[in-house]
Amino acid sequence: MRAPVDAHEVTGDEAGVGRLAGTVARLRDEIEEARATADGRALVELAKGVLVERLRCGPAQAAEQLALLAERANITQLQLAVEIVNEVSGDELTAPPLPDGRPDATAAVRLRTAESGALHADDTQSAAQSLFAHALAPLGASAVAIWLAGADASLTLAGHAGFTPGEASRWRYVPPGVPTPARRALMGREAVWIADLHDSGLPSIGADLPGRVTVPAGTGGRITGVLEICWPSALPPQPLSVHKQVEALAELCAATLDSTATAGLADHGAAAPSELVDLADGLLDPALVLGPELSPDGTIADFRVHHVNGRFVDLAGRPRAAVAGKTLLEAYPLAASEGGLFDKVEHVHATGEAFRTEHMDLAALIDEVSLPVTAGVSITRHGVLVLVVWRVQDETARLANLLQHAQRLGRVGGFEEDQHTGAIVWNSQLHALFGREPSADPVPLGQIAAHAHPDDVPALNGFVQTVLHDHRSASAAFRLQRPDGVTRHVRVIAEPVLDSHGALLAVRGAYQDVSAQHWTEVALSATQDQLAITAQEAAEHNKLTLQLQQVIMPPTHPTLDAFGLRVAVRYRPAAQEELVGGDWYDAVVLPSKQILVSVGDITGHGIKGATGMVVLRNALRGLAATGAGPAQLLTWLNLVAHHLADTIFATAICGLYDPNTRVLRWARAGHLPPVLIRDGRGDLLPFLQGMMLGAMSEASYAEGEIVLERGDTLLLYTDGLVERRDAPLDDCLNRLCETVREPRADLDDLLDHLLAQSEADTDDDTCVVGVQLP
Repeated sequence: MRAPVDAHEVTGDEAGVGRLAGTVARLRDEIEEARATADGRALVELAKGVLVERLRCGPAQAAEQLALLAERANITQLQLAVEIVNEVSGDELTAPPLPDGRPDATAAVRLRTAESGALHADDTQSAAQSLFAHALAPLGASAVAIWLAGADASLTLAGHAGFTPGEASRWRYVPPGVPTPARRALMGREAVWIADLHDSGLPSIGADLPGRVTVPAGTGGRITGVLEICWPSALPPQPLSVHKQVEALAELCAATLDSTATAGLADHGAAAPSELVDLADGLLDPALVLGPELSPDGTIADFRVHHVNGRFVDLAGRPRAAVAGKTLLEAYPLAASEGGLFDKVEHVHATGEAFRTEHMDLAALIDEVSLPVTAGVSITRHGVLVLVVWRVQDETARLANLLQHAQRLGRVGGFEEDQHTGAIVWNSQLHALFGREPSADPVPLGQIAAHAHPDDVPALNGFVQTVLHDHRSASAAFRLQRPDGVTRHVRVIAEPVLDSHGALLAVRGAYQDVSAQHWTEVALSATQDQLAITAQEAAEHNKLTLQLQQVIMPPTHPTLDAFGLRVAVRYRPAAQEELVGGDWYDAVVLPSKQILVSVGDITGHGIKGATGMVVLRNALRGLAATGAGPAQLLTWLNLVAHHLADTIFATAICGLYDPNTRVLRWARAGHLPPVLIRDGRGDLLPFLQGMMLGAMSEASYAEGEIVLERGDTLLLYTDGLVERRDAPLDDCLNRLCETVREPRADLDDLLDHLLAQSEADTDDDTCVVGVQLP
């Protein structure tokens, strides 16, 4: 019999277990402290490297300089190292400032220490612990999980911190298709912030931690995993700085995930590129092996065709060599359409989620003509490569489908009658045309006269005689009277099928509903009559407009010579009569002995444009008699256009020349500036402030002055002289200044030359006024 256990012995055993537990806890703390020290030491060494490069010194001098700078700044060498790294990194891994605006040095040290620990971690588990301890726990987070994305879009828990071992074990693997927050970030390829996990209805690790954010992590356009951070309570909206920190921390996970993914592929015997090529060559359908092409910023620019298999058939019939080696968008530019092949390949490459469909619209571009094809498509990711397999729809089925649509769109119904058995085949369009149920018996060709309008029966009898008895193809048009009382205009076409002895075997043909065509022809006939009347009225209207304009604005105006100033005018109406009517000019000696010169352009054409031009031109003449300056005249003219006329909008230039002082004062209302020709050089006058006439009830106008010298010429013109549809306005004005540099015999010769050399193509009126001081 076993002796009873002594109480002192039990106490001694318990004390031994306690001492062992204490030792384990102490060793764990020492390991964590050593890891943190190592992370900090890596940052200090990095800062020393920066100083070596910046100061052009050795490692020992860099260490001394770092210690000296830290002592002078009264901070630790680790804090100084973080500041140096932040200054040269230019990345987004920075801490938000304190409430008073000062940098948060402590937070910056934590973030950089977390970065160092993650980058130098031996595995993803160590990286997760470093991120949690240094960066996430200070943000209030309770746990973190780093998920590795599989080639099939599954998720494997590669690293974690803050979860119990049992919870981590239960969530070791998430199969494809399970709707978790991490999967949502993987499929959407963007961060997912969840205020309360319970309200979202999504299952995930740590269900008792409601606050949640999941961020995809990857490089080169391929997502290798997802960073998931959990908070102990509902998560309020976070500032932009926190969003950027979380995204930057997710990028830190990409390096360890990439190495884990590579190791995992090796462990599971995933296909190497050569094996993927062998797989593609073993397929009975056309297949492409694509690899990503990265732009300088690391994003996907295109996919290179690394291999095409032996069964490959190009959508446009090109040989394999015409596709192999090209990028996807080079070979198939139309694949770039939204939701097209390129988007699907990019999504599969990024997420690993396979894509398959029985019907997808593909297209090839041949001589700038799109060749559409419908095909079944399968896209899968294998490591960093993507396998695309397609199967073009069977040609017979494709043509039959095309014919069915053509018959439906053309309102055509086909038929065939066997003369020996009496069997009649109608398609569905023909039953609908006759207004009969699909189950109803077809109408034999010989009996169609019974379903026609009585007036059309003789013609149909002749049609039937030609086909059934004379054995010749024929056609006829008739009015079909359906059982529902509807009458349709129909054309029937039929041809006999004969044996080698000329005996009738069958009759094939089609009925076409031409009701729309019939009524369209009736409507067109009536419309043509109406158009003829309208065209005649329009011609008379345009002729009247042109006559009115020529009375008021003749193409040429006698040269005005007054007080030593010469004024010449050229006017060219629009080439099309219906566009005539917008431009106007004036040159007159006022009672004050000043000379008024003006140019304007009315919006609109025809009678409205011509009458509006008359209103403004006459109004300006009357207002000028008051002796007011150009700016005041345009202010008053704007009131006339806005209030006293029928919605007139116009641009204008008004100038007053004083012969005593040789000063020309001018103002503009949205018009192109005049050109001054002096000493063989043409220059634009300034763009004075001034809104177009009629746009607003109250408008003010700036006024400019220029003293004319002997030999000066000033040009006022409308936009019909210079504007081109294919050139910026500044270029058009610069060309005008170049044209006027050519010396001309006199003012009239200059204006004729400008009209002849004009390259304007707006089909607008053109008006040019030349003011010259000989």
